[in-house]
This record gives sequence, C-alpha cells and structure tokens, in this order.
Amino acid sequence: MSDEILNCDVAVVGAGLSGLACAHLLREAGLNTIVLEAADRVGGRIHSVTHSTTGVYVADLGPTWVWPPYQPSVTAWLKRLNVDTFEQFEDGDGILDMDENAPVQRQPLPGQYGIRRISGGPQALINRLHASLAKDMLRTGHRATAIKAGGTALKITTNGPDIRSLTANRVVIAVPPRLAAQNIAWLGCLDHKVLTALTQTPTWMGAQAKAVMLYEQPFWRAKGLSGRVASRIGPLAEIHDHCSPDVKESALFGFIGWPHSARQSHPSALRDAIERQLVRCFSKEGSAYSALHIEDWACNPNACSDLDLTQPPSHPELTPGILREAHYEGRLFFSVAETAMQSPGLIDGALSVATDTAARLIEGWPHPPNYGGK
Repeated sequence: MSDEILNCDVAVVGAGLSGLACAHLLREAGLNTIVLEAADRVGGRIHSVTHSTTGVYVADLGPTWVWPPYQPSVTAWLKRLNVDTFEQFEDGDGILDMDENAPVQRQPLPGQYGIRRISGGPQALINRLHASLAKDMLRTGHRATAIKAGGTALKITTNGPDIRSLTANRVVIAVPPRLAAQNIAWLGCLDHKVLTALTQTPTWMGAQAKAVMLYEQPFWRAKGLSGRVASRIGPLAEIHDHCSPDVKESALFGFIGWPHSARQSHPSALRDAIERQLVRCFSKEGSAYSALHIEDWACNPNACSDLDLTQPPSHPELTPGILREAHYEGRLFFSVAETAMQSPGLIDGALSVATDTAARLIEGWPHPPNYGGK
C-alpha cells in the first residue's frame, strides 16, 4: 500500500462512457490526466455478456440503442472511434401479452425510425476509449471518498490500494449525480445548492433490471416474428430481438418490470416467471434458452444510490443549469449523461457532455497544453 500523492492536471472521477471519453480528449490535448474508478472494471453502466471461452462480446446488460439521425454526438464519436452500427431487427409481427387468462395476440407493432445497434455493442466504445489511454492514467478499485478545496488545486482522497490521495488542478466528476452527493465528502468546494441539485437528479437505469436470453437459433424469426413483446403482466415489460448482425449469436432481451424489492426477495420466482412468460409468448421454444442473464442495476452500488431505491424509476429530464457550471473557481465540473443538455441519461448524452467538458477545460487552461499528448 502506498501513500503516494500524485499531482496531475485533471483528475476524472468515474470510468464510464463520459469519463473515458473526456479523458481521451484531455490526453489528446496533452493534459496530464488521471482517471479514478470505484469498480474493478471500466464502463460504468455499460456492461456486457461475454463468451465464456473467448471473452468476446455477446449481448448488452446495460444500454443498447442509439439513434444516429437525431444524435450528432453519437455520430461523431462512432466516426472518431471507427465503430459501425446496424439496424435493430424489427421485421415481422410482435406479441401483445396483456392478460394471463387470455392468449397472447400476434400483430405488427410500430418501429422507431433511426433506431440502431452498435457493432460489438456499446462495449465497443468502452474498449476503444480504454485502449486509447496510457496505462498509468487509469486506476480501477479506487473510489473517491472526499474532495477538498486546496487553494489553487483540489485534493482527492480515495480508498484505493495504490493511490490514497492526489492533487489536481481540475476535477471532472463523471459519476451519477446522486452517487456523487451520497458517496463523496465535499470539503469547502461546493455550495449547498449544488448538492441539493445533485441529490434531486434521478440516476438513469439506477433501479432497473434487464434480462438476456441466449439461444442456439433465432426461432422467432423463422415464425415471422420480430422478437418484440409488449406486456402488461410481465415480468418482462418489453422484449426485443438481440441477435448479432451475422446471427452467430442469437438472443432476446427484456426490461424487467418487477420492482427491486420483489426481484431481490424472490430471485428464483423471477426466473420462473420469466420462463413462463417466454413460453406464453413464444411456445416451448421460448424456454429452450442456453443461458439466462439478469443484471439488476439496483444491486450495483456504483450505479444506484440509496435514494433511487426509494423512488419510482424515471428518465432524467434536463437538470438545473447549476450542474453544468464550473465550480470552485472554474476547477470542478460535473460530466455524466444525466447532466447533458441533449439526450440526458442516454449514450448520446454521455458523449455530448464529455465533449463539451473537455472543450471547456482545454480552452480555459491557464497555459497552452503540450499537444504531444502525455
């Protein structure tokens, strides 16, 4: 264990999509940047099922979709990182699952114009950004526990094994607002109005859960079905096709409608109910999955705050402008999907706010950065 104090230009707290994208841009501009991540992996709310043998991406446990026609930041970053997209499969009829005492209804369901999936999943963005950082830039397993005003710099205390504290000229907070308020002691660098705004901002996906079912073949396509299910009785409120573009990986995914308390109290009952629903909607083939993965984000302390568990899940609306201001004499920024001006909470929001924050830092730097890229 080391008590080393590292000095850096910018410390980024959080290695989710926004934090990694911001660090990527800061490194390109030559700013000495350190990224601190509480978890033992990068990606934040982007997480994937991977092949048990090869480790290759199979399916998304976090966000899935992008809408490039409406999302300029997504379009720009896909090009920057050389990542492709493909259409969400929606051909064929959908299933309406509305009454346990009546047969399901098969009928066409309206699609969403512009909806696409990322080749390799959003995990591809994380992997490219992670690979672009210098090895010594990133510290996983280092939760920021306190941030203290220190004159012309900010001091960050962590619970990590390698770095117990560091000083930074600028700090970017790239974790969900409620978690920033709950888990970090703010010592002399934040107004109470900012803390109130952080606490009042719901964490997107915070108390939600997702199920992924893997199959040998996309049997629903052979039946002229899109894989889509809309349900009032659940436990999956929605189901969608989640096959790879070459259909080498066949999958469905669904958003779980049961509340967190029920999911945790009766995990085996949840799996049984999902299987019954799959049989109800797709016949016996629905239960012939090779694997069922459930990701309950409400159980992840890096993705869900205590307050999120007490309130109904909601999509973050545009947050108060105070969260997009620079604080502590222009040295402290909040840069996470929830604080974005466009697409708050979404992949596009995470990328747009990262781009804006990095631009503000680089433009306002007191001395020209070394564009050789540290």
